[in-house]
Amino acid sequence: MEPQTPASRRVLVAKPRGYCAGVDRAVVAVEKALEQYGAPVYVRKQIVHNTHVVKTLEARGAIFVEETEEVPEGEIVVFSAHGVSPAVHEEARQRGLRTIDATCPLVTKVHNEAKRFAAQDYDILLIGHEGHEEVEGTSGEAPDHIQLVDGLDSVEKVQVKDPDKLVWLSQTTLSVDETTETVARLKERFPTLIDPPSDDICYATQNRQVAVKEIAAEAQLVIVVGSENSSNSKRLVEVAKDHGAEAAYLVDNAGFIQDEWLDGVTTVGVTSGASVPEELVDEVLARLAGHGFGDVREVESVPESMRFALPHELRKDLRAG
Repeated sequence: MEPQTPASRRVLVAKPRGYCAGVDRAVVAVEKALEQYGAPVYVRKQIVHNTHVVKTLEARGAIFVEETEEVPEGEIVVFSAHGVSPAVHEEARQRGLRTIDATCPLVTKVHNEAKRFAAQDYDILLIGHEGHEEVEGTSGEAPDHIQLVDGLDSVEKVQVKDPDKLVWLSQTTLSVDETTETVARLKERFPTLIDPPSDDICYATQNRQVAVKEIAAEAQLVIVVGSENSSNSKRLVEVAKDHGAEAAYLVDNAGFIQDEWLDGVTTVGVTSGASVPEELVDEVLARLAGHGFGDVREVESVPESMRFALPHELRKDLRAG
């Protein structure tokens, strides 16, 4: 390949990137609730793991709380895209709260799998990150049957009642490659371990990882737009480094980019996590253009057209009755 001059510095922008169907549904759910019922609308936890989205919704009248008990009795509360446990639903009911459940349908699928396998008295190995809201919600569906497997180091600690009644499930936002490796290690210990009926890692997480692999192979530097508490965004940084990028960084917005990252770089890859609005990517591209990276090419690896219907609660009047 011919060496590039500064004038031909280029940016490879991954597609798909940014909002997935579950995030779009959750954000629109809060917006619609504010339109229909007026402020304030309470939201338990961050609706999605993105600082900009949360601040934007706060400015419109959303109030984010950590726990349901912080919501005044009788008010509306939206549950985040990451899902909640049955105990949280029950607490909301006892407090007389009107709920809008914005749990991503793909997370709900994992909850339903957990309930079904627990009802059949299976031990369930949940591959995921300790403390993540999605893991807490799924674990709460069958706490007596689920144990967390947080990476390869946790595999040797797993204890099961009956290795012939053992299944694994996963958090939806994990690294596909790392999860495959963890499952392989688990099957070395437990050869009869059953796979879930369908892949738990969501289509959007997988597609964004496939896309970043493609641009990382050609880029010296990959910039991932996303917040620090976004699991899928952090995984994109790891995947980029594992597939050819000399450096990869997670930035909340263009202001986090350090000029020295660009020294000697001719090709920058850019992508964004599944909870990141496109305007933040546009700001990053503008910042890069100011440093001579004017040749911007979109690299599409997987066509994506998934859409989810809004939560059913928004199709009826929660304030009635």
